[in-house]
Amino acid sequence: MKLIAVTSCPTGIAHSQMAAENLETTAEDRGHDIKVEVQGAMGAENELTETDIQTADAAIIAADTAVSQDRFTDMVLIKSTVKEAVNDAGGLIDQAVQQAEAGETGVTAVGSEGGATTESETGQESATSATAESTEQLGGDPSKGLFARLKRLFS
Repeated sequence: MKLIAVTSCPTGIAHSQMAAENLETTAEDRGHDIKVEVQGAMGAENELTETDIQTADAAIIAADTAVSQDRFTDMVLIKSTVKEAVNDAGGLIDQAVQQAEAGETGVTAVGSEGGATTESETGQESATSATAESTEQLGGDPSKGLFARLKRLFS
């Protein structure tokens, strides 16, 4: 299977590179072809060409910054965080392969909680998915954050 991916983190120095390397290594170990574009402080490295995108079976965006999805219309697109690609590149690749083999298109957001939210081919999310996503906490467990610890300390 031919896969493409984009990794991007706010500084673009270490984490996006680690995510790209994990995706490349895991895909190659599983017998898939992959090309990964890394976006960061220095711009884009190993940029995906129009041919790369047109010939790909599925795409993965592992980013903590805004990455344009316009290039990936009408194909399987798995969206996640850089952390997800660093820690579970195999899971992202499996999800992309599974959906491509099933002939599905659209965007699937994979979160660190293990859940996946799928947008339909028209790009409209179901009402339950939209509600769940709007209440999703970003940035980890809020009970372990600085404000939660300070609140417990002063309570």
